[in-house]
Amino acid sequence: MKVMKFGGGCLKDAKTLDRVAAIIAHEGRKPAVVVSAFQGVTDQLIAAAAAARDDERTISDRVSRLWDRHVKVAEGAIRPVAVREETLRAIEVVLQRVERLLYGIAYTGEASPAIHNHVLSYGERLAARCVAGALRARGVAARPLDSDRIGMVTDDALENATVNLGRFRASFRRTAGHIKRGLYVPVVTGFFGVTPEGRISLFGRNGSDYSAAVLAHGLEARSLEIWKDVGGFMSADPDAVKAARKIGRLSYYEAAELSYFGAKILHPRTLEPLTGRTVEVRIKSLAEPGGRGTEIVRRVPARRNVVKSVTANEGLALLRIHGPGVGYKPGIIGRLGRRLAELRVNIYSIITAQTCINLLVDGKDARRGFEALKSDRNGVIARVDLEEDVALVAVVGEGMVERRGVAARVFSAVARAGVNVEMISSGASEVATYFIVDRADAARAVRALHREFFG
Repeated sequence: MKVMKFGGGCLKDAKTLDRVAAIIAHEGRKPAVVVSAFQGVTDQLIAAAAAARDDERTISDRVSRLWDRHVKVAEGAIRPVAVREETLRAIEVVLQRVERLLYGIAYTGEASPAIHNHVLSYGERLAARCVAGALRARGVAARPLDSDRIGMVTDDALENATVNLGRFRASFRRTAGHIKRGLYVPVVTGFFGVTPEGRISLFGRNGSDYSAAVLAHGLEARSLEIWKDVGGFMSADPDAVKAARKIGRLSYYEAAELSYFGAKILHPRTLEPLTGRTVEVRIKSLAEPGGRGTEIVRRVPARRNVVKSVTANEGLALLRIHGPGVGYKPGIIGRLGRRLAELRVNIYSIITAQTCINLLVDGKDARRGFEALKSDRNGVIARVDLEEDVALVAVVGEGMVERRGVAARVFSAVARAGVNVEMISSGASEVATYFIVDRADAARAVRALHREFFG
């Protein structure tokens, strides 16, 4: 059984939709499919929800734009009239629900996180109906399946939610049986699930990758293909390093660390649901469907140059908690972590000393975390500082810890480039060394490291 996920970059217009349908239809055995919203549609829905709070007169126009976008795509990619008309009716039903939600926001003057998530989920619902229609137009029995209707139950977090795999397997068992028997090709909505209370929960940007891995888990699939509008993982961001090379093979740990530390190819938690399973994961390019892309496997053989890629995450900030004994005081890190967790502030890394605890957090959450910790002195914390202009640079490769001299080469290259390193962590991961620099120096550091390890 194969699961194929197609991101928004693969679903831009009628031409790309037709190409996606052709790739799926070409599969010898019916696969399961997961889709993201068409490119830009999630942003349209975010803007529509925000505008509805202030002026209900904008709602009709914004829904009409969504209708026009999807009708244009359907008319260009779905040629049999009967199938096209059926698809357009399905799109109309979905958009009627969006419109009702937006008017609800207008009448109350606010959108709770649950309602906001519900609105955003309709991008994937629309895409699933279009892709299923394009497949039926090619003679493939296909059905759109909404993830909240097939039992993709998560924890109670509305953002960055985690699927309860046990509950999902139980709820999904009957549907999984139909899919495994090849009764139809399911086109499943990515990006969102549903809490036990029935509220829509989101997996974050690129969250459809995670959805696809959950589906692969539920179907006991042997293969997972993540289709993108890029060729796979690279040795660096090609926008920053023109000489960046495509990586043919990565280990699960290498791919996870690269995704976590800034490479936007894969959702950072995609590989979690596959733990303990033997699943071949491959990143594929819509522009080069016959290419091998990047294969992600359990382990990779050792090689002379252990470094696979250099990446940077510039969307971070640093919370510094000062105090004479904060690094020694039992329970202080746990207390700080729980306080930030209550606020849904994700901690990327913790670097401690006797007099300072440094928490690397998502930049968009940093101010909220800072205000909370600043008011929580409790006799141990003397001062809390917030440093927002930082970036994390990571050097990733299987064998980084065991291979002598790699860390020395990393920091010598950065020093020669005139980049000051604020903090270093090496050994926290077996496959990554990372450090913090001024945000303005991040691209220079990446280019220097790429020259050092890739010439």
